[in-house]
Amino acid sequence: MASIAWLIPRLVQGSGGIRTMLQQAQALERAGHCCHLYIEGVGSEARARKQVRQLFGVDVARVSYGWGAVTPADAVIATIWYSAVIVRDLPFDCCKLYFVQDYEAWFNPIGDTYLLAEGSYRTGLTPVTIGRWLKQELASRFALPAYHFDFGADLDVYRPLSEIRRELSVCFLYQPEKPRRCARIGLSALGIVKHLVPDVRIQLYGSKEKGPDWLEHEHLGLLGVESCNVLYNRSVLGLSLSSSNPSRVPFEMMAAGLPVVELWGGTTIQDFPGEAVLLSEPSAEAIAEAILQLLEDEPRRRRMGEAGRHFMSHRSIDMEGRQFVQAVERGLAGHEPPTDDGEERLYLGLPVRPGRRVALLPAWLRSRINQPPNAFINTLSPWLRGLVAMVGRVMRRLLDRR
Repeated sequence: MASIAWLIPRLVQGSGGIRTMLQQAQALERAGHCCHLYIEGVGSEARARKQVRQLFGVDVARVSYGWGAVTPADAVIATIWYSAVIVRDLPFDCCKLYFVQDYEAWFNPIGDTYLLAEGSYRTGLTPVTIGRWLKQELASRFALPAYHFDFGADLDVYRPLSEIRRELSVCFLYQPEKPRRCARIGLSALGIVKHLVPDVRIQLYGSKEKGPDWLEHEHLGLLGVESCNVLYNRSVLGLSLSSSNPSRVPFEMMAAGLPVVELWGGTTIQDFPGEAVLLSEPSAEAIAEAILQLLEDEPRRRRMGEAGRHFMSHRSIDMEGRQFVQAVERGLAGHEPPTDDGEERLYLGLPVRPGRRVALLPAWLRSRINQPPNAFINTLSPWLRGLVAMVGRVMRRLLDRR
C-alpha cells in the first residue's frame, strides 16, 4: 500500500478541521496505507504524539514537528493554504493532493493574504473537498476539477437519547474567534428571540470566550463530543451559522434528531436537506424569524428532527472516510477528478425573511443590533483610541515578522 505524508497546521484545541484531518488519516490507515503526519511548529516526536493524544484523543504512530524535512512518499497532502506551495515544491515525485475544508481566502480582508490564499488553488495540486459547494466553487472560479466527499457524523456518538427530555432551549455554536461563524449576527438574533420569548434558555458553546452581558445566556465553553450530543438531545433547536463552507456541527445535530437553523446561500443549499434544516437570510431579524417559527410549531420540529435522523442514517463517519480513501486512491492511480457529476442542490426552498414576528422591536434592541463592530472604540477618549491604535500597530508588526 501507499505511504502518505500530511502537512498539518498548528494544533488548536477544539479545532474541527484538524479533527477531520486526523479522522481521514485514520481512514487511510484502516485501508492499509501508511500515514506520517508533519505538524507545523517545533518539538520532539514524543511531544507531537502527546499533543495529538491530549488535544484530540488520537494515538498516531508516525508524527513529527516541522515541514522542512518531509521524506519521500507516494502522496503528500496539503491541508492549509500556505502548505500548498510547500507540497508543490517538494524535490521528489509524488501524488500531490490538497485537502480543502473551506475557501480560506475568505478568512482574510481583500489584500495580500487573500490573494496568496487564492493562489494556493493555482499550484497544480489535486483538491479533495469536504462537501459539494467547495467542489463547485473551485470548478467555477479556477476551472479546477476536484474530488469531494459528503459530510458525515460519528453515529455512535451523535444519536437520540431516550432518557433525556427536551426543554425550551436553543443551543448556538458560538465561536467569536472565527468571523465566518457569524457570532455577532447570531447573538443579535438570539437577543430578539429572548426578548419575545423570555422563557427560552439560550446556551452558547464552542469557545472559551464568554458571551456578552446584555444577553441572558449560559456559557458552556468547549464541550466533549458526548456532552455535545447530550446538549443536542436536551435542546429543541440548534443554531449554527457559517458564511463559508458549512461546519460539521449541523450534521451532528441532525444525527441527534435536532432541528437546525442556518444561513441560506450558495455555500449551504448544496449540502443541507430542506426537510431537516431551515435556512434564513443573513440578518438578525431573519434568523430570529426562523427560530421563532420553529419554537411555536412543535409538530414541525418533530418532523424536522426525524428527517434529520433519516438523512444522517446513511452518512456515518465511516462512509465519509471511505469516500475520502477512494478519492486519494484514485489520485494515486493517476486518475483525474470528474469535471461534472451532475449533482443538484439539496435545499430547494427560499430563505426565511423577516416577518410579522420580528416587525415590532423596541428601539433599544434595534439600536444594539445595528451598532457597528467598533461602536465601543468610538466611545473612548481620543488618547485612549490612540493607545488602542498603537497597540494594534505593534501587534501587526509582530505578526508580520519573518
